[in-house]
Amino acid sequence: MSESEHQSESVEEIVNQRWKRTGAGTRVAGAWLAMGSVLFVASLALHPPPSPDLGEFMAVIANEPTQWVLAHWAAALALTLFAITGLLMLTTESRLSQNWWAMTAWALLVVGATWITTTAVAEATVITEAAVAGDTATFEAWQLFAEGKAVGFGFLAVAIAVIAGNEARSTRSVTPVWASWIGAVAGLVAFVGFVVLGLLLGIAVGGLIWLASTIVMSLWTLWFGIALVRSDDSQVQLAEARTKRQRAIR
Repeated sequence: MSESEHQSESVEEIVNQRWKRTGAGTRVAGAWLAMGSVLFVASLALHPPPSPDLGEFMAVIANEPTQWVLAHWAAALALTLFAITGLLMLTTESRLSQNWWAMTAWALLVVGATWITTTAVAEATVITEAAVAGDTATFEAWQLFAEGKAVGFGFLAVAIAVIAGNEARSTRSVTPVWASWIGAVAGLVAFVGFVVLGLLLGIAVGGLIWLASTIVMSLWTLWFGIALVRSDDSQVQLAEARTKRQRAIR
């Protein structure tokens, strides 16, 4: 075997390894995203619409403390899986993070999920205990902390909206274009409902809008995650990687 042929085989082997690693990494990330989405939908199904009235909100928690605790521990676990998904996606070198806005969105998913995990744990522990005990001072103080950290949900919603929009624009999308656009719109509506109407304006209907749109958004991430697990390597590779592989094989 000549030196040029040996070098050609080495290049082909390296390209093939990168090709397989990208596909495998994307499928693993998709699996965590799908599992996180199932848990998140379950937590939302258990979660009553938040109320801007702290007294009313405290009464809701005190009346159903077990449901509240289950909802927020499920949310904490789901958000942890979302953070894992984002970290994996940033290392796969796939088309899903090939441009600056998609890369930023996956990073924002990690940041947002990390912020809200803190909120979920606080809600499941000290806030629930304060509501049940009728300790208004502790409840109000920790609720303010939780609301501050919950701004991270805005990061999460915008991140998913960008990821879904990027998928809708891709010629190799693993979910139907219409579904991806619905996911993108749902993410933006969830942001408006939670951050703008709920946190900034204190409008009660914002909680209901947030809850409904977040469930729709999470159903899309579930679909997206499953589709990634079942995807072919060629659907997630960078265009440059596909070209290099084709040249190496030739």
